[in-house]
Amino acid sequence: MSPATGAATLAPRRSSRFVAWVRAWRAGLVPYDEVADEVAGDEEHLVADAPGTWTDVPLREALPALSKLSPDDIRLVLPAPGDPRGLPGPGPFAGAALEAGEAVVARGLGLIPEVRNHTSGSGVSFETVLWRVYPLPESAPAASANQPGAAEAEAALSVALAEATAALTRLDVAQWRPELAGALAALRRPDSGTDLPPGFDPRSRRLFARASVLDRVLALAETAAPGGAVNGYEAQQRDAALRPLTTACRQALAAACNAPLSG
Repeated sequence: MSPATGAATLAPRRSSRFVAWVRAWRAGLVPYDEVADEVAGDEEHLVADAPGTWTDVPLREALPALSKLSPDDIRLVLPAPGDPRGLPGPGPFAGAALEAGEAVVARGLGLIPEVRNHTSGSGVSFETVLWRVYPLPESAPAASANQPGAAEAEAALSVALAEATAALTRLDVAQWRPELAGALAALRRPDSGTDLPPGFDPRSRRLFARASVLDRVLALAETAAPGGAVNGYEAQQRDAALRPLTTACRQALAAACNAPLSG
């Protein structure tokens, strides 16, 4: 399997699923018994440093620490170097969130997923996801500050996609390698991982599905350069064309997952 094709099998950002399903639970739209399984999917998810625990615990056992929060207390943040929107100021959590590129802010707590690789005694490789919990000051700025709503984010994503496509066409770097084309085809197949739980309106669902696919395509673009980008200058031009789309995609995912819920 090529690196590009392998990248296509990556799940959507884990923090986006965490926020969407935990918010739906706190809104009374999803039973507690279903939340951990929906967040984890077919992975094993553990939590480190959860309040009231002394060791790593399964995600299901850590969720009660969030049981008194309202849906709007739980927010997705997708920071990047130079764009720390949603982070509650400098500190260990902000640094770790910037490095991971994703995090959950839950009024007084921050959570960041870490993927750990393991090899069994028989040589089988597998992964676990560890959510590390960070204490945050109660007075920290709201994660929703300076974040666009779903309508604004959807419009910005459409503009950025059109501009990036035009720029890549002008640069003659839109011809993907054959193995990458196969990976893109895999991304277009129906995938329950791009569904939101009950409570999200049609606009948020549409925005989340579109941004999730684009987010994974952009991740592939980082690992497999288009055939036309044959020198450093052209590669820089290609990256410059994709950068606004990457930003718009991150904002769209956050806006969809943080959108108001209805019963």
